Amino acid sequence: MRRFVRETAFRLAKADMLRFLEDHEEDLLRIFREEMKSLDDRLPEEQIFIDLRMVALGEVLLDATLTTFKRFLKEL
Repeated sequence: MRRFVRETAFRLAKADMLRFLEDHEEDLLRIFREEMKSLDDRLPEEQIFIDLRMVALGEVLLDATLTTFKRFLKEL
């Protein structure tokens, strides 16, 4: 019974969740960029084996994650 209620609630909310992600994607990316920049600034370069631009890498990873969530909501 609990699973049925959870699945029904998800089906009812998934269009709204997709719209929310699409409407706020730029805000999520901006906040994520800021957090990745902060992380990059805190990491001492001597401890990093490869010189990576954390902000650029993080942005690509978040974009892939958001695309995954949106695709999941569309295909389910």
